[in-house]
Order: sequence, then structure tokens, then C-alpha cells
Amino acid sequence: MFAIYGTSGLMYRGPMEDLRKVAPALRASRSRALQPDLDRTLPQPPSHESGADPERRVTQALTAYGQVQKPLPVRKPLQTVAEVMTAHPITVPADATVRQGWWTLYDHGIGQAAVVDERGDVMGLLSRAELMQPDRLPRPDGLALAWLALMSQPVTEVMITPVPCATPETDLRRLARVLLDTGLQGLPVVGPEGQNVGFVTRSDILKALVHDPPLDLWVG
Repeated sequence: MFAIYGTSGLMYRGPMEDLRKVAPALRASRSRALQPDLDRTLPQPPSHESGADPERRVTQALTAYGQVQKPLPVRKPLQTVAEVMTAHPITVPADATVRQGWWTLYDHGIGQAAVVDERGDVMGLLSRAELMQPDRLPRPDGLALAWLALMSQPVTEVMITPVPCATPETDLRRLARVLLDTGLQGLPVVGPEGQNVGFVTRSDILKALVHDPPLDLWVG
């Protein structure tokens, strides 16, 4: 299930097939790759100091043996957005300036964030790639006042709106299709009333494939 939210609130709610009909102009003009964090914290082996207590070493050995004997967790194919999305996402308030929105993206190392109203409902999407479009930026030799005017604008003047949104129950294959159709790097995830409950990106899907490849997800 998908929805489209804009400055006037909910504009559409329904399946992917109809979303592709009602939102043909939502394709981003440029996409930007995000750098995934693929590091994992690995369990540290028990230390074996030369002067270790023999009884302690026996205990450690028994503990390690018990861990080896534990059954492996049952892996199931990833199916929904809720399984890969980032909960409690970074958002940009609708009354922020472009400068404030830009620094929010920079400080958190993200390429996009939902723009939300005072209730936390999605109004649009602030994208670093869109902000960097040449037609948005003053000329390199332009006056400082031109850059100041750009940075002083409200984010509502430069955000992508209306913006497609996924729900936590959205099928991941359908999410991937919408990301390809729109050219967006990610989508806000909304609850029943339009509140922003998460954010899901192409990198989230790729990291899921790297860490726990759900190979049968793509079958059929």
C-alpha cells in the first residue's frame, strides 16, 4: 500500500499500480548514491591469559561449547518495509529554512529527509541531490546576496511535493518498483494518519541483501 502526501495532506492511497498512473511526474531529475554502513560488531573470543585460573578456562570452554550447540535462528525471507526501514527517522520541520534543512542532512550524513508539519505529518521530501541542481543554485560568480536569499528560503519552496510514501506493510518488491519509477533514493514511511514513522532507502534494501540475503524474496 502506498500514499501520496503534499502540502494539503493526503492526496492518494492505494496500490502500486494506481500510484504509477496518478503520479507520473514525480520522478526525481537526479539520484544520489548513499554510503551504506556495512560494519558489524563481531563477538569477541574469550581471552586466554597465561595466568588464567584453570577453573575459569573450563567455564569459558563450556560456555563457548554451549553457544555452538544453540540452534541457529530461523531465517525467513524479508517481505515488508517494516523489516528494513529506519524507525524514528530524522525529519525537517516545515518552518525550517533551506540552510537549516541543509545542515540537518549534513549533520546526520543523510541524503534526504521527510518535511513534516507540527503534527509530524509528511508534507514533502527534502533531497540533497535536488538542492544541488544547477538551475536552483546561483551562478558561482553571483553576489553573496543571491546565496543568502537561497539559504533563507523556507524548505517548502524547494522540497519535492507531493511525495510518494510507503506504509510499514508495503511489499519490498513493490517499494523497489516505485523507487525505480520515481528515481528517488528513498521514501518516507507513514502510519494510518499520515504521521512519519520511518524512512526506507535503496541502501536499506542493499544492506539487507548483504547481511541476510533473502534470496527467495525475488522469486516469483
